[in-house]
Amino acid sequence: MESHTTRSSSIAGEESDGRPLPLGWRSYTSPQGLKYYVNSSSKETTWRHPCSSADAPQRPLAQLSSLPYETVPLRKAGVYKQPPGSVSPARRQIKEVKETKTTINGVTFPLPGEGPEQQLLKPNEWSYCDYFWTDKKDPQGTTSVAGFEVLLQKQLKGKQMQKEMSEFIHERIKIEEEYAKNLSKLSLSPLAAQEEGTLGEAWTQMKKSLHDEAEVHLKFSNKLHSEVEKPLLTFRGDNFKKDLKKYDHHIADLRKQLASRYGGVEKARKALADRQKDLEVKTQQLEIKLSNKTEEDIKKARRKSTQAGDDLMRCVDLYNQTQCKWFEEMVTTSMELEKLEVERIEWIQQHLRQYTTLRHETDMFNQSTVEPVDQLLQNVDPAKDRELWVKENKTGEVRPVDMDI
Repeated sequence: MESHTTRSSSIAGEESDGRPLPLGWRSYTSPQGLKYYVNSSSKETTWRHPCSSADAPQRPLAQLSSLPYETVPLRKAGVYKQPPGSVSPARRQIKEVKETKTTINGVTFPLPGEGPEQQLLKPNEWSYCDYFWTDKKDPQGTTSVAGFEVLLQKQLKGKQMQKEMSEFIHERIKIEEEYAKNLSKLSLSPLAAQEEGTLGEAWTQMKKSLHDEAEVHLKFSNKLHSEVEKPLLTFRGDNFKKDLKKYDHHIADLRKQLASRYGGVEKARKALADRQKDLEVKTQQLEIKLSNKTEEDIKKARRKSTQAGDDLMRCVDLYNQTQCKWFEEMVTTSMELEKLEVERIEWIQQHLRQYTTLRHETDMFNQSTVEPVDQLLQNVDPAKDRELWVKENKTGEVRPVDMDI
């Protein structure tokens, strides 16, 4: 009998009701207030007074060993209840164990401040693989969105942004083409075509420069289409979304497996709790003789409780294996998505820089179309123009004189 049991106040060899105890016997009181007797020599235990049952064999107390899974926690409002060990009259312990982990949507996390501090997988980077393990509520707050789903949405949004950038460049091309068309049309205008001299030459060159500038803008629009718009539009075609769906389905399947494993764990926990409760009830009925249950019945209940403990450990092991696989796939796939995002940004950066290069070239070519106009305008000389006009249009150099009488 355990030493921590509550002892009666009787003296060895005596009883409070006056009946003497045989040599070597002592009486004790269980936590339930029931009296039992122990032979210090033979270690025999009995509920009956040793002197009152001389004509009948002593009925020993059930000597049940501790269950092998008594430390398996039961989910009970933040407190773990340790299943009963010995179901003899010795005091049964209910042990409170502080929770250190919690399971959310089938995924198990340490509680804040519990367990060793977790180090980031990529400490000096804001890597996808470190920041998307938990789920979050959607804007309506009705359902949860997996962290991995947030990463996929980022990829899809990037694809849409890339498409919109291509559309923007397309609109820029249309403006350039329309501008080139109008410049070319204006260069053919007959307005002021009769201007003469050096000013006339400058005016003619200015109109010609519009045609040259139109050619520059048309070339610019063509290069925008082939070197910016088209690459942005065709980068990662329709297969990209199919690849993302494969990632999505793969990770989602692992989460479903994890949720199923977690359900198995919870079911096994309940089964163990039920078996432990059944064992405890049968043992108590035997102790207070409220039932004809035999020790064989109790042994059978104990075997079922042990089997339930085995089942729980097996379910927990399967859950942990599945969570480990999900964890590994999350790290691998999220880093792949991170790489894809870097590639997307660098691709867009490269082609937008090509846009600015072409734009600078357009300005440079436009400047070259204007340079002859500048030179001719600098050479405009009103005196020279007058000379040229006079030479072209003179009607005679002899001036009239007075008539003689």
